[in-house]
Amino acid sequence: MTSRERVIGACLLKGYDRIPVKHEGTPEINQLIKNYFGLANDEQMLSVLGDDFRYVEPVYVGPPLRTFPNGSMEGYFGERYQYKEFEGGKYLQSVYRPYEGIDDPRDLYGYRFPRADWFDYSTIYQQAENLRNAGFSVCCGTAGDMDFINGVSRARGMEQVLMDLMDDNPVFLAIMQARFRFYYELHERILQAGKGLIDFAHAGEDLGNQIGPMINQKVFEKHFAPLYGSYFSMVHRYRCCTMLHMCGTVWMFLPRLIELGLDVYDVVQPTTPENSLEDLKQNFGNTLIFQGSMDVQKELAFGTIEEVTRETQKRVNLFPQGGLIFGPSHAIQVGSPLSNILAMYRTAGSLMEDVPSWVYDIEGPESTGINMSKLF
Repeated sequence: MTSRERVIGACLLKGYDRIPVKHEGTPEINQLIKNYFGLANDEQMLSVLGDDFRYVEPVYVGPPLRTFPNGSMEGYFGERYQYKEFEGGKYLQSVYRPYEGIDDPRDLYGYRFPRADWFDYSTIYQQAENLRNAGFSVCCGTAGDMDFINGVSRARGMEQVLMDLMDDNPVFLAIMQARFRFYYELHERILQAGKGLIDFAHAGEDLGNQIGPMINQKVFEKHFAPLYGSYFSMVHRYRCCTMLHMCGTVWMFLPRLIELGLDVYDVVQPTTPENSLEDLKQNFGNTLIFQGSMDVQKELAFGTIEEVTRETQKRVNLFPQGGLIFGPSHAIQVGSPLSNILAMYRTAGSLMEDVPSWVYDIEGPESTGINMSKLF
């Protein structure tokens, strides 16, 4: 089967030759894998791991995103990010929040919000056609698109955003609407340019934390449901599936998200009994596809090879005819043993143990613009 045929089999619950796979790792983890196999680029790495998905991206042609003397980098909404190092790696963190402390929406005038016109979509069809011809399932967007809680907090502050949601703060609502309009139009123009060759539109909203929801269902229904309902409907008009990244425990939102049009729950994080893969399948497995679920905080990071193998096989056995796109519950983190990562993909049946010579001839795709997927 091709990757796309495998993914379609999973989504339609009609079976496959092996469970489909979607990889995500930090840059350090990806480099570890490339070094082990002697690979030159991420495309070679994805091929060796058996990742069944590839992404198209428009070319950024908007106003230059500045880098400042302290090394911080500007995001689309004027926020700034800087790498913070820790043992073995580094992460981008928000270090300047332009909307922090703003109490009157009139004070937002003069701030620059991004527009879909900042991108060139002319290469999208060729990208999608090439990926479709290579047999992959084609996606657009990132886990940081939409992303109202986390995305706005990076430009305003998490504590402030959570209070904003409780008291209907007009400043937050204005920024939220600006994010929605930007990503809605961005995705629609990508889908238009793709002319039916794009299978999944990817967005994100971290509605949960380690032990429960970030917001209550009343707040979700008031502020989030109308926007996601509109977005999901637009994506479906282009005969494309919706994929929403959600960290944490989010089972209480799933019935409504399904009603609104969600197709794929991205990176299932089994943090509570209610969010276990077994319970999710029992309650929602007939109407929702799951992606992820291999815990980056437990087995992958701290387990033995035997434990990783057992947990992987459990998932394969739980979804013999489809319903799960297998992968980690988030980006695999620095410190996770390479032996565990390889055991996971080996047990899933996707790992190329003996790398064929043609893999080393694969050239990674040229950058289509500034990849801000981790900056939102």
